[in-house]
Amino acid sequence: MSFNLAAQLFEDVLPIETHIHATSVRNHLQRVAKRAEAGLGEEQFSFIDGCQREWAALPRPPAPITVGIDGGYVRKWDDKKTHFEVIVGKSIPEEGTSKCFGLVQSYDDKPKRRLFEVLKGQGMQLNQQITFFSDGGDTVRNLQLYLNPEAEHLLDWFHVTMRLTVLNQTAKGLPMTFDDEDQQYELREPTLKVLESIKWYLWHGNTYEALQHLETLEMDLDAAADEGNKDATTRKLLRAVEEFHRYIANNQAFIPNYGERYRQGDRISTGFVESAVNYVVAKRFTKRQQMQWSPKGAHLLLQMRTRVLNGELEQMFRNWYPGFRAANDEKLKKVA
Repeated sequence: MSFNLAAQLFEDVLPIETHIHATSVRNHLQRVAKRAEAGLGEEQFSFIDGCQREWAALPRPPAPITVGIDGGYVRKWDDKKTHFEVIVGKSIPEEGTSKCFGLVQSYDDKPKRRLFEVLKGQGMQLNQQITFFSDGGDTVRNLQLYLNPEAEHLLDWFHVTMRLTVLNQTAKGLPMTFDDEDQQYELREPTLKVLESIKWYLWHGNTYEALQHLETLEMDLDAAADEGNKDATTRKLLRAVEEFHRYIANNQAFIPNYGERYRQGDRISTGFVESAVNYVVAKRFTKRQQMQWSPKGAHLLLQMRTRVLNGELEQMFRNWYPGFRAANDEKLKKVA
């Protein structure tokens, strides 16, 4: 619901005579968000304290936590042709309630503290197993580091296979053959076979062979995309393969044996984060209404929206105002 619609709703249901402006609703929301932000502790490079002996002396850790982090894009207010990134994540403990969080990296000066507090609110201990999944982006990858000594950092298989699917679809548009120095070579079928091999190697965590095959594919496409070849698809695929090569090289330390994890019943993908991005971002910062945002406005709204989705907003007001209604008010239940 937009600020304008919210203002109209308030006028319809609240017993007030004065006109409520959308700007007033936005200003009040941002004021509350800023007060909530002031309660965050200081940002730190690392939140890992103590040593292995101290962690081993802690009580038996709770069940593992899985954290998925992904990014979405929101249209910029002052330049409507550009977008800025919104980072959204969801933390799912095997026992307990899941929580979501969101931030605008270019505006937020406490991103690690924010994520740490979410995990701390779920009872995280430093001897507890935590698995972080991300899309491999630099900002997302750095956000999850040095929060827990037992943390495992993995590249989300969904994003790997999504990129491979795009490469495969592009390769299907290649010409069957290409000419080089009066000789004819096959192009389409060998390229599709190499892409299939790359996917197989990545599925089994063999990044060395995957990178070797990517390098070989780049050389073959480069030969096919010389000045005498006017096919645009070949050059387009070459650029995409080079980009994917860099992507895998930058994230090779976070690529496990997906096949083994899958057979063991372990999570390999963060489909739940995709739904969280839609739930947290798309339904409020909707593209269909062509909404535009400033990084500050989007960030502050995200803080309130995630607190509502996590069921934390009421308790926050109760902490600020001791006279606020009691939790689980029976009269309120009867009225509802």
